Amino acid sequence: MADRENMLGNYLRAQRERTSPGHVGLPSQRNRRVPGLRRAEVALLADISADYYLRLEQGRDRRPSSQVLQALAGVFGLDAIGTAYLLSLAEQTGTTARRRPQKEVVPKSVAKLLHTINLPAFVEGRYFDVLAANELATAVSPELAEGKNRLRSVFLDPDEQQLFEDWEDTTARLVAGFRRSVGSDTLDSRFIDLVGELSLASERFRTLWARQEVQPRQSWHFTIQHPTMGEMTLLREKMVLGDVDPGISLAIYHPEPGSVDQEKMQTLASTIHKP
Repeated sequence: MADRENMLGNYLRAQRERTSPGHVGLPSQRNRRVPGLRRAEVALLADISADYYLRLEQGRDRRPSSQVLQALAGVFGLDAIGTAYLLSLAEQTGTTARRRPQKEVVPKSVAKLLHTINLPAFVEGRYFDVLAANELATAVSPELAEGKNRLRSVFLDPDEQQLFEDWEDTTARLVAGFRRSVGSDTLDSRFIDLVGELSLASERFRTLWARQEVQPRQSWHFTIQHPTMGEMTLLREKMVLGDVDPGISLAIYHPEPGSVDQEKMQTLASTIHKP
């Protein structure tokens, strides 16, 4: 994959194009022909030569020092997550051979835990495959079921798209979290096939993937339009099961205590075991 071959350069270019001159104290000119900063401006602010920065973007130098990368992160205003991701790109190996996908296994204790939580909960793999889910999760969405993939569902399934009130925000967060989850380890054939499929099938995914945004699989509030319960605002929590596999996480959806959303969730839960 071309994206894999120059991940560092692609990431630097995306950050440069997204950084406004005003953000770094430069005057904004109407006749600027490039989005964001010029390469020479980045080099000047990072105290490196323009030629060296050009080599970094073009992939002709893939082993810059930590000091150089930290300086570039400062120019682009990257947070801790973005900086860590940038540093990781300089540590990737030179091989480009595809690997077989590694099997992800849900620990038995976690599988049991899913069915004791009276909230929608599911286990998600590194590439956002649903590895296990409880009945309440599937009642929230049929796409929250074992064997489904969250990226495929949210980008390609019309019903899932209708579920999220702010689909644009949901997709942006999802892709940024996916890039963070994968990091620079993009040789797994599962990753290659998934990104290739989504890039061909979804213009929205292509746009977001090109942004090179990175963020942790963090908590956030989101609103859904459930087909029977109507509007519900929930908080998503994700906990990485690091002792088992750093790529596997437990996701839980929960409403604010005492809210109308909690009442709706309780009503939904009560319908699961009814004949």
